[in-house]
Amino acid sequence: MTESLPAAVQSAFAEVSVQALNSRCFCIGLDEQALRAALETHLGLPGVYELVRERCPYLFASHPVFVAPAELTRMTDVVRAAEAAIALPAYREEVLARAPAIARMAMGPRGVFFGYDFHLDGDAFGLIEINSNAGGALLNAVLARAQRACCPAIEQLLPPTGRAEMLEAAILAMFRREWALAGQARPLASIAIVDAAPAQQYLYPEFLLFQQLFQGHGLQAVIADPTDLELREGRLWCGELAIDLVYNRLTDFALDEAANAVLQQAYLQRAVVLTPHPQSHALYADKRNLALLGDSGFLRRAGLPAAEAEVLAAAIPHTEVVTPEDAERLWQERRRLFFKPRGGYGSRAAYRGDKLTQRVWQDILAGDFVAQALVQPGQRVMANAGPALKFDLRNYAYLGEVQWVAARVYQGQTTNFRTPGGGFAPVYPAPATGCGPGCA
Repeated sequence: MTESLPAAVQSAFAEVSVQALNSRCFCIGLDEQALRAALETHLGLPGVYELVRERCPYLFASHPVFVAPAELTRMTDVVRAAEAAIALPAYREEVLARAPAIARMAMGPRGVFFGYDFHLDGDAFGLIEINSNAGGALLNAVLARAQRACCPAIEQLLPPTGRAEMLEAAILAMFRREWALAGQARPLASIAIVDAAPAQQYLYPEFLLFQQLFQGHGLQAVIADPTDLELREGRLWCGELAIDLVYNRLTDFALDEAANAVLQQAYLQRAVVLTPHPQSHALYADKRNLALLGDSGFLRRAGLPAAEAEVLAAAIPHTEVVTPEDAERLWQERRRLFFKPRGGYGSRAAYRGDKLTQRVWQDILAGDFVAQALVQPGQRVMANAGPALKFDLRNYAYLGEVQWVAARVYQGQTTNFRTPGGGFAPVYPAPATGCGPGCA
């Protein structure tokens, strides 16, 4: 990354580890005026900056996270290997056999915004989960425009101008690709961004950003609760707007809830294109899948090349389904485990084993949980003499390619967007020769 810098700038860099950069480099940080401009001027949404800062005060981290280029490459390799495994007929048969009936229907689209979440701390590395509906991609495009460096030399470490625009273009192309994969020949014309009580959702500001992005590129776009939708004349409607595609932000992954009955019916009748959809969640985001994806023997029998099977086996922490038969062993081993509900999302009902009480343990045994070997998250200090916060790394991916990498910085057991100084953070490849003279 520093090879293109002038010799005088390169000579100012000290040899320092990635961990040291994340401990004491504050050369690049969030600029509030640039954030306002990115939210309001670029996207043309007056007042959204105040909405973001009032609704989500800890949405954007103070400083970026540094990651070694080799680790960024390794994450990309894991994403590609996982996509290859998930495409295998034997894998799909195994997973879909235990999925709801609605998830066994193949509708064509792949699903937007897969999120591959990693923990990385020194030599420790692990793909801790895959999400089928990862939020925050468009917020990270905004965040990329709001970074400022402490001096002209360090400004040359910022990503090239236009990187955020490239992500926005990739997002638009992704939705149009989903439309085409559903077998639609005419151009995509309308999108509904659907979630339960959307205006009350924590990431509602991102819904506004999506609406504005879609509208700015010739698509009609509405933000809707599923109860706002109607099925008539063989099409899904929101008021007087016929909906071509639903960008699904619901966490009812099988569309089982009564409030989602119309959307479920429209999906089953192919009256609308839905993305992501029940099958994408079943194939990717059911936490039980990690036990299969980390099993090199199963993957090789299923037809995955040995090299890709080993990439996954090395990257995925040991994961197993919690059963009453294994209760005593898992309780004894709990301090090195993390427990998650198989259909969990947003870190809900996820527990570090060393924090478990007997009451919670009984809930886990009665529920449908997996136990995963604990991989420590990385650490980032966000202020001089401040505490070290934790971070994970989210790879937004589509069709096996990583579109963007972002960090989520937090304090506590899991990501929470409630930590001062924390939130989404840009991820920068660590300079080969360290950081510059602006480091504390």
